[in-house]
Amino acid sequence: MTSPAASAPPARIEEVSAGIYAYVQPDGSWCLNNPAFIAGSSGVTCVDACATERRSRELLAAIGRTTARPVQTLVNTHHHLDHTFGNFVFGPEVTIVGHTRCREEILETADEIVDRASQMFPGVDWGAVEIVAPTLTLDQPLTIYVDALRLELIPLAPAHTTNDVAVWIPERRVLIAGDLLFNGGTPFAVFGSVAGWLESLETLRAFGAEVIVPGHGEVCDARVIDDVADYLRFVQTIAQAGFKAGASPLEVARDADLGRFAEWSDPERLAGNLHRAYSELRGEQWGAPIDAGAAFADVIASAGGGPLRCLA
Repeated sequence: MTSPAASAPPARIEEVSAGIYAYVQPDGSWCLNNPAFIAGSSGVTCVDACATERRSRELLAAIGRTTARPVQTLVNTHHHLDHTFGNFVFGPEVTIVGHTRCREEILETADEIVDRASQMFPGVDWGAVEIVAPTLTLDQPLTIYVDALRLELIPLAPAHTTNDVAVWIPERRVLIAGDLLFNGGTPFAVFGSVAGWLESLETLRAFGAEVIVPGHGEVCDARVIDDVADYLRFVQTIAQAGFKAGASPLEVARDADLGRFAEWSDPERLAGNLHRAYSELRGEQWGAPIDAGAAFADVIASAGGGPLRCLA
């Protein structure tokens, strides 16, 4: 049987500003995220690992081909497996930084995440994954430096998750957004908040970024913020109509006219997003726990009932 990863285009390094690199993993669909790294004179700060052991080791090898300096710091933009499963390959000498809730989510839900990954993406070879969480945490903005270059770690949650962190490099006008921004892929709010995400986008917009490394998809500019905001407002609009009519999230998703969003990868995520939007329409707190199992069941049903397409 051919591995799903065999049909994925190879990852590539893109220098987005002097010494700042995006590690782009096409095609940006399920579990194909974009790490980034900043190379300094004495060491490297990396932003996010990859979903599998193989891909994370390839990321480290790519960093090694770019600079002889060691990775000293790894920033997790949130807890999802495609950004954290590869944490362990960086080794115990690397300081891992993330949101306080990122650490908590990884440690509290490790077994659940591994089981869900195996069920949703049965063709993926994850490797000998060891669950490793951030050891340095934040819930307020934190500044770290690579030489004299300032990296501002900005917590923005709940949005994509309850523990999102954006990395803003003001001197270069570069934003490493994690999954706060998808470029050409469908955003996913099951573990966060649709309304909170829209609010966080306004913070991102105010940065005035000239170059953005999105969590998934090609490197882009600030127009991607408008695209994600348009999609989230679309989710809210059809959720309000469906909620008022007494329709289930899956029924609303199946009847929805996606318009231009139909061209984006992973459109089945709409069903899960509607579960989150319904929670907010019921007056529940942004980011409050919902039945993720039911949401994912509807995502899978929207995709035809079989395993989700994943090229990791």
